[in-house]
Amino acid sequence: MASHRKSRPAGTRVAGIRTPALATAALTSVALLSQSANAAPEADDKPSLEEVEKKVDDLYRQAESATDKYNSAKEKTTKQRKRVDTLLDDVAQRTQKLNEAREELGSFAAAQYRTGASAPDTATFLLADTPQDYFDQTQLMDRMTGRQKVAVDDYVTQQSETMKKRQEATESLETLTEAQGDLKTAKATVQRKLADARDLLSKLTAEEKARLAAIEREKQQEAARKAAELARQQQAAQQQAQEQAAQQQDSGSSSTGSSSSTGSGSSSSTAPADSSYATKAEKALAFARAQIGKPYVWGAVGPGSYDCSGLTQAAWKAAGVTLPRTTYDQVNAGTTVPLADAQPGDLVFFYDDVTHVGIYIGNGMMIHAPKPGTYVREESIYYDGESAIHSVVRPA
Repeated sequence: MASHRKSRPAGTRVAGIRTPALATAALTSVALLSQSANAAPEADDKPSLEEVEKKVDDLYRQAESATDKYNSAKEKTTKQRKRVDTLLDDVAQRTQKLNEAREELGSFAAAQYRTGASAPDTATFLLADTPQDYFDQTQLMDRMTGRQKVAVDDYVTQQSETMKKRQEATESLETLTEAQGDLKTAKATVQRKLADARDLLSKLTAEEKARLAAIEREKQQEAARKAAELARQQQAAQQQAQEQAAQQQDSGSSSTGSSSSTGSGSSSSTAPADSSYATKAEKALAFARAQIGKPYVWGAVGPGSYDCSGLTQAAWKAAGVTLPRTTYDQVNAGTTVPLADAQPGDLVFFYDDVTHVGIYIGNGMMIHAPKPGTYVREESIYYDGESAIHSVVRPA
């Protein structure tokens, strides 16, 4: 009887290895090659430590920029809320006056009805008890008509002004709602950027964190070297200025009496301004030094914590000078001076988008609130490189 099993085709065995085993081996080889191919890109895709550091710094800067937007939106919201409250109070008072004017008009209408003032003059004369009563009533209504006109004019004025104030209040409420939305958006942006930075740092190994700390120390050493170099330049410039002043004084003493008098007047006109600024700057610096060691907290203005512009604002407020809240407003709140001419108390701004500020203390150093996770401290103005310095502003 013929077998129903199909005959095995030729070539099903190669060197004693069955086809399924060959296929399995081939698939295994492909899988291993695939894993090897995939493993290399994973190693290559991992960012270097320097890239991680740059990314974290960028995130902190972006967070600081968003903090400025938050501070601005918060300040705008506070002002707008006060304006809305003032307008609503005004509307309430005007509504009360409008109601009073309406009641006065009602009393005139009632008086006309009671006296029959709306009737024709002939009928009123005939219905009067005596001719004298008619003339007395007519004189009274003439006076009432004059008061009534004033009351009507007052009512129309109050109604118009009340409608106008109600419209202003409505628009202010819309602006307030928009400012509150900006505030919420800015807050969420800050929190997201800070969370991303923390996430990056949390993925570093202990060895990588140690290497990152070493890189940071190298940056600080270079920043300190640059600060010392600036201090030497400033001291040399100051000495040269003193020598020139002494020479001018010597030449002035040998000049005529009129020339001496003019020279002394010129010198006294500039000295008080410098002295006044130095006095205020000393107070601002004393305040700033007292805050060293307090934590950086975005949006904070003291007394327990600060962000960068909150610290500079509070320091100069202690000296009697009012600064705006944000860095990009503070940078316009004074006179820009060259870095070489920076004096203690001047504000040093950083980055093209002006997102950071510190208060200069001299010798290339400043006091600032650096970034989240740090504390108010003294540091070189070159802490992030010379290219990071945007400008120097003298606020007073």
